Amino acid sequence: MTVLEPAGNAADRRTSPPARPPALLYAVAAISALGGLLFGYDTGIISSALLDLGRDLQLSTGDREVVVSAILVGAMAGAPVSGVLSARWGRRPVIIAVAVVFALGALASALAPTAFTLTLARLVLGLAVGAASNTVPVYIAETAPPAVRGRLMVLFQLMVAIGQLVSYLVGYALAGPNGWRWMFGLAAVPAVILALGMLPLPESPRWLVGRGADKAAHTVLARLRPRAHDVTAEVADIAAVCRAESRAPRGLRATARVLRSSWLRPALVIALGIAAFSQLTGINAMVYYAPTLLADAGFGGSVALLTGIGIGVMLVLAGITGALCVDRVGRRRLLLWLMPASGVAMAIVALAFLLPASDVQRWMVVLALFAYIFLNGAGMQTVVWLLAPEVLPLAVRGPATSLATTTVWGFDLLIAVTALTAVQTFGLTATLLVYAVMNGMCWVFVLRRVPETRGRTLEDIERQLRRST
Repeated sequence: MTVLEPAGNAADRRTSPPARPPALLYAVAAISALGGLLFGYDTGIISSALLDLGRDLQLSTGDREVVVSAILVGAMAGAPVSGVLSARWGRRPVIIAVAVVFALGALASALAPTAFTLTLARLVLGLAVGAASNTVPVYIAETAPPAVRGRLMVLFQLMVAIGQLVSYLVGYALAGPNGWRWMFGLAAVPAVILALGMLPLPESPRWLVGRGADKAAHTVLARLRPRAHDVTAEVADIAAVCRAESRAPRGLRATARVLRSSWLRPALVIALGIAAFSQLTGINAMVYYAPTLLADAGFGGSVALLTGIGIGVMLVLAGITGALCVDRVGRRRLLLWLMPASGVAMAIVALAFLLPASDVQRWMVVLALFAYIFLNGAGMQTVVWLLAPEVLPLAVRGPATSLATTTVWGFDLLIAVTALTAVQTFGLTATLLVYAVMNGMCWVFVLRRVPETRGRTLEDIERQLRRST
């Protein structure tokens, strides 16, 4: 088990409450987090589009799973590629390139004439989704001070939730033959805004120090910190960690060597374990397929779409709750409090489908589903994009975070390509009960393996990691 000192240690007590950060810091987080909005919209819109898309293109169950999964396959490739590129060229240029790919993928999806070309377009779009989910949290983590790092990073997840809610609203408004083309194409608008918004923003100061540009990092931090903040000391602290690492690995072999290091292994276990459980607990099975599953269960198409909008609302409320709690309650405690309740809510959804069809049964399904979405969203989905950039060291933060991101998308793909087939093979109740059990297993993993990182600098976390293997 990794033993990192919890928040509230002596180092934290010596730190006085920080002054309010300048507006530029919040602009950095808000603009870059548009990548999260695109991520949420492009992954969420498929659940609404699928109802009409399946009829327009005459898709079978397997075809629908392939169309849904194409974006996840692309995300699995986009995450590691972006990790290598961001380590070499910087976080900011990669995010700008990601915005361009988002726009191109959205337009290609909208104009796709066949299921095959749509699958290819969604595959390209997945490259941007994977790259955004990997690079944006790292960029925010490396620019934010410890006191507000959690809530700024959770802004990414909140934007993902907002993107998913917008996708449900757009899906409901545009439902009908060929409406799915407009659903896909509208994603090009925020992609252009992201690309233009990133142009005036600074590069990550920690990446600059890692490349030997201490003076440039000092200039950036002076713009991102309050006037009274000791920027020189912060740059020196970052540089000291870089020197302890000898130098950041420049090639794939050097990076692989560090990733296999025994001192790094506990951090990788934490990052990859949380990444896997973020999907095995079932959240995206509900996001992708809830309208389809409810419609098949007799809820009616319009009711299923409205339930999808409710899921989007719950995700946004969960994101807001997570943003408010993650720096006050802590990452570990938030998971320990919410994951058992999330599992219970999923179990209620599963068992409710065994009851005779009635208004009471339908309300039980919908309310328990909303409760599950909120609890899992405020807990696991709040923390999943936050922990990996916090616990992984600077020298391999880009590539190592990309491993965690690839794990998220790999298990997301597993869920996407098996959910409908599992329901047809084993039944809806059995499938959902497996997800409920996974929520309980996640709680055990957090209890035994996950440390608290609240209120600590990234350099302090890394030093403690090196001392506590």
